[in-house]
Amino acid sequence: MERASGSVITDTSLAFAVLAAAAFGAGVLNAIAGGGTFLTFPALVWAGVPPIAANATSALAVCPGYLGSTLGFRAELAALPRALLAREALLCAIGGVIGALLLLVTPAQVFARVVPWLLLFATALFSFGPRLSRWAGGAHGAGLARLRLPGLAAVAVYGGYFNGGLGILLMALYLVVGETRLDTVNALKNLNSFVLSVVSVVAFALGGAIVWREALLMALFATLGGFAGARLAKRLPTAWVRAIVIVTGLVMSALFFLRTR
Repeated sequence: MERASGSVITDTSLAFAVLAAAAFGAGVLNAIAGGGTFLTFPALVWAGVPPIAANATSALAVCPGYLGSTLGFRAELAALPRALLAREALLCAIGGVIGALLLLVTPAQVFARVVPWLLLFATALFSFGPRLSRWAGGAHGAGLARLRLPGLAAVAVYGGYFNGGLGILLMALYLVVGETRLDTVNALKNLNSFVLSVVSVVAFALGGAIVWREALLMALFATLGGFAGARLAKRLPTAWVRAIVIVTGLVMSALFFLRTR
């Protein structure tokens, strides 16, 4: 794994403008649909940051955006049992650490070949989420509900390893296991994304994989974008939000298939 130090960008004026714009857009997109990493990660690679360092730096950059969007869903989170929130947050923290450690000790190229298939699967799962939720509410509901914690653990490990598509995976999971209100799904997605991102970023920082100047700049703009996106998500019609999620998933899948060619 390549270690990052200081800043690797020399042409700061244009590069920092692109990074700031990408981070703000990522914050908005993560709050509404997920997939903000597909703005921050390519922007960092374009700016000259090595891929593994770009992945770690991107994780830090979008992390405060999750906080901003989580604050935008305070009312939805307050309506949920605190024990449920604490249990799932702890599970995401453990999974995030495991995923981050895996990234630090294994070649990222190996996992990159699996990512497009995971994203396609998650997008399909989200697309059929309402039908699966209705099916889950019938005789099969108990069986799917039991997948909530194991599924969340698996998604958390994925999110700690590579943040791309994390929001779509979380939203798809919550719909399949029986959450019916999209605002509640968004609130849970943002809270748990924030938790697992924080612990994975700590692991990346200890591993020396973060480019700090770029990371702090992008974190500021991602936070602003996350708060703006949370407000926008609650104003958009549900059909629009679902369409944004599905289109985002398909575009991200295509980009990753192209990267692995």
